[in-house]
Amino acid sequence: MNSGLFVILRFIPALFLLFLAGCATTGSGTEDVAQEPVIETETVPSSTATIDEHLYVPEIEALPADAAALHEHESVWERLMHSFDLPECSDQEENIQWAQWYADHPEYMERIFKRAQPWIYYIAGEIERREVPGELALLPIVESAYDPFAFSSGRALGAWQFISSTGKNYGLNQNWWYDGRRDVWASTDAALQYLSDMAEMFEGDWLLALAGYNSGENRVARQVRKNRAAGKPADFWNIKLPRETRSYVPKLLGLTCLFKYPERFDFAFPTTPDTQVIAAVEIGQQADLVLVAQMADVPIDVLFTLNPGYNRWATSPDGPFQVVLPVEGAELLQASLQKIDASALMRWDQVVVQSGDTLSEISARHHVPVSVLRSSNDINGDMIRVGQKLRLPRDDQLMVDPYYAQAAMELQNLQSGLIASQRITHRVRSGESLSVIARRYRVSVRDLQRWNNISDPRTLRAGATITVFHSPAQPPPATSGTVRYVVQRGDSLWSIAHKYQVRVDDLKSWNSLGKNTVIQPGQSIRIEL
Repeated sequence: MNSGLFVILRFIPALFLLFLAGCATTGSGTEDVAQEPVIETETVPSSTATIDEHLYVPEIEALPADAAALHEHESVWERLMHSFDLPECSDQEENIQWAQWYADHPEYMERIFKRAQPWIYYIAGEIERREVPGELALLPIVESAYDPFAFSSGRALGAWQFISSTGKNYGLNQNWWYDGRRDVWASTDAALQYLSDMAEMFEGDWLLALAGYNSGENRVARQVRKNRAAGKPADFWNIKLPRETRSYVPKLLGLTCLFKYPERFDFAFPTTPDTQVIAAVEIGQQADLVLVAQMADVPIDVLFTLNPGYNRWATSPDGPFQVVLPVEGAELLQASLQKIDASALMRWDQVVVQSGDTLSEISARHHVPVSVLRSSNDINGDMIRVGQKLRLPRDDQLMVDPYYAQAAMELQNLQSGLIASQRITHRVRSGESLSVIARRYRVSVRDLQRWNNISDPRTLRAGATITVFHSPAQPPPATSGTVRYVVQRGDSLWSIAHKYQVRVDDLKSWNSLGKNTVIQPGQSIRIEL
């Protein structure tokens, strides 16, 4: 490599580098190319600040001098470099430019390595087992900044950024309880298999496989066939691809350059020890995650961020039943499971069917899908009878153990803040600003800008439609019109007003409620939005 090139590149205008940063993608794995978020200098999900507050960062003691001499690799990243197998990163100038960009943002890279720390040992092992290029471990940096809660405007989720259809094709279940696209353990297996399949499809050309991961293998295959038919080169650098895909592969190769030649970029190589810090425990049945955390003596936020695939308070009744924990917690959980009856792993509420009740009404009243009511109670159709007792997912109001209740509430808050899988289209009304819309949906203005490619909030006009991603843990506000809300146990006028971003006095006015009126569970409340 020409060393003078590195010197020259240090003086590339910062504006150009920021332009490149704005091209960060959120790979979809299909022919539909995900729209790129508007960002300042990095690809980050909206939940960055929150997830970084709850990361599991293991404390690993340095190896003694004599043991270190026998240890094959000081860092798991160094271990991965021994399986690097992509084309030489320095062959293209754009790769070098991206290497310099990453090197010029050390705080960003430090956050990424911190997020990757629990997972990278497992990912390295999977890469070696499959005998695929070690550079693939760098792909979640490009895709999601190693955030399992990342989501894109193209509806891709997780560290590896799968859309729904591709995820299902590779065994990632998605239901009310669980979304395998956020499960790092499962999605790593799916992503490496998907990439391997495409590499085979493109006759061992991993750059074409990577391009297919971003813009869809069928699109890439068509362009390869077109070039071959015209007698032209049909490699990544010569076929016609979308702009975001043309930047996608150089980003990964830029990271490869950064790792292979860190001294040329003044880059501090990550020192994550080549040591297992997490382990998976197969429970074998549906289990309450709060109870699991207590049995493993693991804080609920640690359990949640190591098991980001779970949407609710328990694992899915259809599986997987696997829970990822720090190694010590995994050992403690396995020991605890030997001492208890399996039936103790779940807590349910019970509701008695009243005259006039239907499954759909009970579903709406308790915010539980009809499909979950059916599966939880072995109901095939819609027929229920008065007096029948139905099992419902746990209601926090009925919990009597204060420590359990506190952990359950913390889990609910984490899920509400970090899991976003609902896509809402909002039509801008006269007088609305991004800040008004952000408050309504409990998101940030920066989120709205990124999801909708809005660089200048002042350009927002009435009648425009914008996309909002909303957490399933909270009922989404309606975009307009009237909402009928069924009062739940523990509700107050203040809590309902806060949930829907309206005033208490307005609730009283819309529902002809007196000053001292007490609302009751099951009562219907009208809300004007």
